[in-house]
Amino acid sequence: MEAVTEGRWEALPVALSPGVLRALRGLGFASMTPVQSATIPLFMSNKDVAAEAVTGSGKTLAFVIPILEILLRREQKLKKMQVGAIIITPTRELAIQIDEVLSHFTKHFPMFSQILLIGGRNPMEDVEKFKEHGGNIIVATPGRLEDLFRRKADGLDLASCVKSLDVLVLDEADRLLDMGFESSLNAILDFLPKQRRTGLFSATQTQEVENLVRAGLRNPVRISVKEKGVAASNTQKTPTRLENYYMICKADEKFNQLVHFLRQHKQEKHLVFFSTCACVEYYGKALESLIKQAKIMCIHGKMKHKRNKIFTEFRKLPGGILVCTDVMARGIDIPEVHWVLQYDPPSSASAFVHRCGRTARIGNAGSALVFLLPMEESYVDFLSINQKCPMQEMKPQKNVLDLLPKLKSMALADRAVFEKGMKAFVSYIQAYAKHECNLIFRIKDLDFASLAKGFALLKMPKMPELRGKCFPDFTPVTVDTDSIPFKDKNREKQRQKQLEQQRKERQESGGKKKFIKNKPWSKQKAKKEKKKKATAKRKREEGSDVDDEEMEELLNDTRLLKRLRKGKISEEEFEKRLTGTQSKVKAETVADLESEC
Repeated sequence: MEAVTEGRWEALPVALSPGVLRALRGLGFASMTPVQSATIPLFMSNKDVAAEAVTGSGKTLAFVIPILEILLRREQKLKKMQVGAIIITPTRELAIQIDEVLSHFTKHFPMFSQILLIGGRNPMEDVEKFKEHGGNIIVATPGRLEDLFRRKADGLDLASCVKSLDVLVLDEADRLLDMGFESSLNAILDFLPKQRRTGLFSATQTQEVENLVRAGLRNPVRISVKEKGVAASNTQKTPTRLENYYMICKADEKFNQLVHFLRQHKQEKHLVFFSTCACVEYYGKALESLIKQAKIMCIHGKMKHKRNKIFTEFRKLPGGILVCTDVMARGIDIPEVHWVLQYDPPSSASAFVHRCGRTARIGNAGSALVFLLPMEESYVDFLSINQKCPMQEMKPQKNVLDLLPKLKSMALADRAVFEKGMKAFVSYIQAYAKHECNLIFRIKDLDFASLAKGFALLKMPKMPELRGKCFPDFTPVTVDTDSIPFKDKNREKQRQKQLEQQRKERQESGGKKKFIKNKPWSKQKAKKEKKKKATAKRKREEGSDVDDEEMEELLNDTRLLKRLRKGKISEEEFEKRLTGTQSKVKAETVADLESEC
């Protein structure tokens, strides 16, 4: 390991407490990194800080140490239910990691309790845990923390607990905003006292982060730490000990190159990034079958309960392969990662930097490799200019085994693999169409036939992007894909039951397909809900307690009254039509209408 040091901890202008120094010795951190030596004195001297430093530079300790020192220096000691500090992170994995680092320090300070508040478990468990043990220091994801602020009915008044807050930290601040947590953050900030210390930590400072700095920090000190030896005009955002490579290969060669590479480096520890959750599910399953004597694990954002367990287990492994999405791209510190492999380029240039930063952390050496299609080669120059990220070419290996037929046979043997492949292909194309750098990643330039071969598809899926296109270079299998069974007998039994039900329905309808009304898209649904809420609010403001159904009936009665006045219906007919539907509100409204007429 290269010495990345800015002096010993004892040399700080503000002395650290003996307990903190003991914890640092226990963790093996003899000296500070640049971001720590720049941030800790300022944060401890009651300044708001906005710190930007390359990924893997030791930002976690740069806020954990000041938090403990500030809480130790409080005039009034914190009670069990009083919150002194809150650390907010974008992902569960990062929250678990920070909580783990913090626990190394709090064991030397039994007077402080800490609590981890993340998704993937019952919120009531967190409520009970907080009520029982308290939480002087909270490490949380935004969604769960906002949820707990609204649990007063369950006996937890978190808004009162945070009145004693001294420090708020937003870690990976730009990612918090990227992931759409802005409304949750605003809701949380409304509950917090204005008199507090706030720290924003990130590897990149975006315009959104700049806006958050202006809104949430008071006269902040801006800290920007560059790599040693990097010129002032250069803003390289990847560690200097990181070797960055790229490989140009066709879509139908990419998977074979990946498997060959992983087999060559079987004993090492790797992260393999894919663009979508469906791709992780599909290729993770494929790699499990094709790479023996290597531990392969999968993790993505749609996993609810297994994520925490998988992440913790993989961190402890000496070697293995973690197949993942960008949920693992930020702030995650997995020990001894040798290679970061990007099977699909990320949707943004900054995400590329964060992915690479999972290796070569705190002065260690590491390597990263991105696979690019021939039409995407200009992405290398783009990264060099946009992110100051130098890259070297790695040539594709020759005489590589073609494993795609084996993947096809897996799909023919198990419907689960077949369906995962189709979903992965569709999700990849949809993600590709939304790429931030759409001048390079253009969906109209994609070779769909070659791509389908690379996914080992048995047939082309039906999707809008492929409508009206012919693929002479792609040959679908002659097998009826509906006849492919699930290997899981219970799933196959369920499928056969559904098929039998569909056959009966077709017979009953004389072979005609039953018309099923399409469900509304999420945006339309959200729009409808918004309109409904606005209508309800307007009615409340007007003091009306008439719902939509009653309003419709009222309008009907108004029409009847007009017809009566014009002599088109008799009084008996009017009374008859009105009977049985007239509510108190309606009766009054009709009476009002009569008086007006």
